[in-house]
Amino acid sequence: MSNPNEIDDRHDNECTQHGLREPAADIDELAREVIGAAIEVHRTLGPGFLEPVYEGALALELQLRGIPFARQTTIPIVYRGHVVGESRIDLLVGEKLVVELKAVDELARIHFAQAISYLRAGSFQLGLLINFNTARLKDGLRRVVWTS
Repeated sequence: MSNPNEIDDRHDNECTQHGLREPAADIDELAREVIGAAIEVHRTLGPGFLEPVYEGALALELQLRGIPFARQTTIPIVYRGHVVGESRIDLLVGEKLVVELKAVDELARIHFAQAISYLRAGSFQLGLLINFNTARLKDGLRRVVWTS
């Protein structure tokens, strides 16, 4: 990989920005808790619904488990010191874990690029990309890492 901003997607369930460290242990623990909640949602609803259904169900499951989160969190997009736009994160868990939800046939490179852009724009270390449109949730689950 010659470009330092290129996505390294060689691992089955992790997408790491090239050459960067692992996220802090507390963020990893949050990720494990969110994955457990997502598994419960998928076990109950299964695949086939649109993304907003899974977002609502996962938000409810996180609330029931006492896991702090915010839905549709707006983050500013800054270019040369100026805010030029904004993006919305599906779920921001514990003010530090980005959770981006999908209900697609399969995750594409653009989904990983979107997640990395959110991490970079918000200075977050770890994101989860969760595609609920799979027979087994583990096949639609990817960790996305960004540390500066």
